[in-house]
Amino acid sequence: MFDLDGVLIDSEQVWDDVREQLARELGGRWHEGAQRDMMGMSSPEWSRYMHDRIGLRESPEQINRIVVERMLDRYEDGPPWLPGALDAVWRVAGAFVLGLASSSNRELIDVVLDAGGIADLFKATVSSEEVAAGKPAPDVYVEVARRLGLEPAECTAVEDSHNGIRSAKAAGLRCVAIPNARFPPGDAVADADIVLGSLAELTVAVLT
Repeated sequence: MFDLDGVLIDSEQVWDDVREQLARELGGRWHEGAQRDMMGMSSPEWSRYMHDRIGLRESPEQINRIVVERMLDRYEDGPPWLPGALDAVWRVAGAFVLGLASSSNRELIDVVLDAGGIADLFKATVSSEEVAAGKPAPDVYVEVARRLGLEPAECTAVEDSHNGIRSAKAAGLRCVAIPNARFPPGDAVADADIVLGSLAELTVAVLT
């Protein structure tokens, strides 16, 4: 199971830029820890955070819609694929059933996978907005496993972030970590079963 943001696309900074710009436009109280706080949250969770903690007057639903529209604009010329991302997906798809467990909104997931021509390689994709709680809760990984007809212990997650690693391990998955350079996972990396330096190192042998 792949995560999306920070694993396949270099989008964590894009999310940060879009949300910070919106907060400043609307008179919110942005702070340095906001991006780390929101990494892994589902869209209902981070939009509520921006309303409650950042102090935007707009409703969480309005905040969510504006942010998603701006993210789609950023992806209009193509998603910011990380080096080797598409090759890695094709490489492991030849040996394993693939799922995707993402904190991105469903609309963004579909746009990214379609743009890369890899949508059909994933048997199940789940947005954390479709489950009760976002990462670090285990819900999104548990749901992907359910849709694949597998037990979580039969699955391996590929993650980059603190909350993502915590989520995968809480769900009972094996976890391969490829730490995000801009937003390092900190002490959570110690919980990963395997730590790699890049997607180029994600081979069938590593996952077997």
